[in-house]
Amino acid sequence: MRLLDVLLGRTRPVAPDLDRLFALPSAAVTLEAATGLTPAGSGAVCFATVEGAAFERIHREVRALLDADRDRTGPPVEPYRDGYGYSWLVSRRSPGQLPQLVADLHAVNSSLESAGFGPLLLCSLVSFTDGAELRAALVYLYKRGTFYPFAPLPGADERRDNALELRLKAVLGGDLPVEPDLGRWFPVWGAPGL
Repeated sequence: MRLLDVLLGRTRPVAPDLDRLFALPSAAVTLEAATGLTPAGSGAVCFATVEGAAFERIHREVRALLDADRDRTGPPVEPYRDGYGYSWLVSRRSPGQLPQLVADLHAVNSSLESAGFGPLLLCSLVSFTDGAELRAALVYLYKRGTFYPFAPLPGADERRDNALELRLKAVLGGDLPVEPDLGRWFPVWGAPGL
């Protein structure tokens, strides 16, 4: 940061570091030990909706890349549009394949970024469950390079379990760069797989 930036109170945006996604498998071990939450087997990449031939081409390339994985059952990437108008590319794996799921999310993000769609990337998430009704996600904010927990209340309509989110923050602080600004812990209502 330059002196003039400091004097004027300007900050430079954090560069996205997609390799931080690879910390999720070790964080999942910590999460399971502390809370009993285990990977649910689904993850997704969210971005501002894009139409057109260029995006369709990159979507086909991502599908072809992930389809080359012989361990996968089902479609490699499923497109989804939520009720808020955002687009998602969803990957599903067995719950024991978290490293492969993270590699899928990294490949989707990297492909969109290298095709020039980086400014449209919003977040990526991986879902966790306790095997009953408790659900949570670890959300990676693309533009901040940080994670935060999101835990919708079971059976509630768009209400969050704030106590669980803060507990997850405390548990994961040593494994992941957790977003310090709670105002940026945006709800991801309608996220697929959650």
